Amino acid sequence: MEMTGITGMSLKRGSIAVEDNDSVAPAEEAKRQKVSECCPPKSQDGLDNNCLPSSEKVPGPPGAAGAGEGRKSSDTQSEEEEEVEEDGLSEEEEEEEEAESFADMMKHGLTELDVGITKFVSSHQGFSGILKERYSDFVVHEIGKDGRISHLNDLSVPVDEEDPSEDVFTVLTAEEKCRLEELQLFKNKETSVAIEVIEDTKEKRTIIHQAIKSLFPGLETKTEDREGKKYIVAYHAAGKKALANPRKHSWPKSRGSYCHFVLYKENKDTMDAINVLSKYLRVKPNIFSYMGTKDKRAITVQEIAVLKITAQRLAHLNKCLMNFKLGNFSYQKNPLKLGELQGNHFTVVLRNITGTDDQVQQAMNSLKEIGFINYYGMQRFGTTAVPTYQVGRAILQNSWAEVMDLILKPRSGAEKGYLVKCREEWAKTKDPAAALRKLPVKRCVEGQLLRGLSKYGMKNIVSAFGIIPRNNRLMYIHSYQSYVWNNMVSQRIEEYGLKPVPGDLVLKGATATYIEEEDVNNYSIHDVVMPLPGFDVIYPKHKISEAYREMLTADNLDIDNMRHKIRDYSLSGAYRKIIIRPQNVSWEVVAYDDPKIPLFNTDVDNLEGKPPPVFASEGKYRALKMEFSLPPSTYATMAIREVLKMDTSIKKQTQLNTTWLR
Repeated sequence: MEMTGITGMSLKRGSIAVEDNDSVAPAEEAKRQKVSECCPPKSQDGLDNNCLPSSEKVPGPPGAAGAGEGRKSSDTQSEEEEEVEEDGLSEEEEEEEEAESFADMMKHGLTELDVGITKFVSSHQGFSGILKERYSDFVVHEIGKDGRISHLNDLSVPVDEEDPSEDVFTVLTAEEKCRLEELQLFKNKETSVAIEVIEDTKEKRTIIHQAIKSLFPGLETKTEDREGKKYIVAYHAAGKKALANPRKHSWPKSRGSYCHFVLYKENKDTMDAINVLSKYLRVKPNIFSYMGTKDKRAITVQEIAVLKITAQRLAHLNKCLMNFKLGNFSYQKNPLKLGELQGNHFTVVLRNITGTDDQVQQAMNSLKEIGFINYYGMQRFGTTAVPTYQVGRAILQNSWAEVMDLILKPRSGAEKGYLVKCREEWAKTKDPAAALRKLPVKRCVEGQLLRGLSKYGMKNIVSAFGIIPRNNRLMYIHSYQSYVWNNMVSQRIEEYGLKPVPGDLVLKGATATYIEEEDVNNYSIHDVVMPLPGFDVIYPKHKISEAYREMLTADNLDIDNMRHKIRDYSLSGAYRKIIIRPQNVSWEVVAYDDPKIPLFNTDVDNLEGKPPPVFASEGKYRALKMEFSLPPSTYATMAIREVLKMDTSIKKQTQLNTTWLR
């Protein structure tokens, strides 16, 4: 099958990496993307940001990412990760530095060809457009396990007589809250904090007791008389474990232990959002659960569950946080589990399209009826000169010195200044402690590996590498599996086209079986799966089987022995459909004059009663609005690639159009 021509597409900074939710115009970014982590004055909300901890660990139930979802979560955190660190750079400085270095970095990035993405399924002519000129042009709604699309449409709080009054949020002063938080987090040597009760009444004392216990989990309170004055004394209930284990005795037995809610967020990935929520609630991030992670630069709507935090407290955060909204509260018996979702529903705007109405119609009809090749998207392989699949290959080869070198060595293309200095120090001295001193951000992979090397020594790289959270380590070998899969699928389509052939694999339940000659007409290309390499999969019975073997042999790997001597790195393999047909596909071409106006309403717009945009019959620009649903672990980028017939790598788009830099 011939690959049809790739057309250009205008690039706004990083805009093409759909699941990384990557871009808006600079002015828009400065105005809208910054999520304020400062509360309004305490008279409005009773929270004072000055006493928040400077950072938190990234939370992390482990598991497979869904459509438009990252894989950064981790369930195993080393002791070293417990330390609280300052990043050294403000958000604005990081954005500025990133903007200056982005194009240079991308000169050394990957193209689709580098990761095996070479084919299209349709024959229509491609056209250009701007993806994510505004990050509000890309909206993701999670589809729950019951098939329901998550929407934020109710901000009310369930009525519960057990909840304390709203006064708990305002009764404590900023200074009292700071002292209580330092006590809660063991930041000073005090064993208790005494708060004088002004205007002493039983009701006032009750509110102070409730405020301390609800806002500072792990603290107990008692009332004491001191020199004729009443004091509420706060102290630790059960040592450091109390922070991680919310108070059991203060939660009504008749109420479900988990508060489920819908989280609407802009320009924050799920784990960053949970870190922000946990700071405001003064709890550990690991009491939150979710079905899938959603990445940063988009508007996303998903369900979250949290252990023994009331809807009242959660709803109060709507007064404090910009670009977040919490609603649709309910109490349930169980948390959410990663991977339980059915998928994600995408609403995407491609602005300033060049395609005719006929071209758009052909492209969208093809997407609806045939679908797209289920490639792993570019963000799966990293954005720097050292692709993640190369590190994964070295792990599988047991080449630990190479793993260390690939992660730490100087690399082509611009990076943040402190990383460049760290790599230079490493290349010059091979001293992990010296290189680590160059890093203000020690929670990055480089910092974690250097800390491991300092602890275990250069002769024990395996243990040093093990300090990196498990899911981050596995990301590398999953990237290698994805790299192999992409290449093999391109070869499969090149060799046999878009029809099932004898020797292809299909799933019956969870078991892969071969298509026999006599059964070939009983299947379509949408039934065909191909394996990610591993010890527990079978390979097709045709030429592509040998292609798998040749590719792994060239990489010094034995396809017949994918078990690693370190169990974590043994690959069992999996099966993945080669063609995905999106569900609920719809589209509309609209005309507009102002590139800054939104072209559809968000959930928050609807809650605020904003009328939907009205379009003229003619305008300076045309945009393609499209909606579609995808199952977990599929990439919206690849669906849009099929529509536009373009190379989705940021490197390629930077070469085509760098006007955003001027």
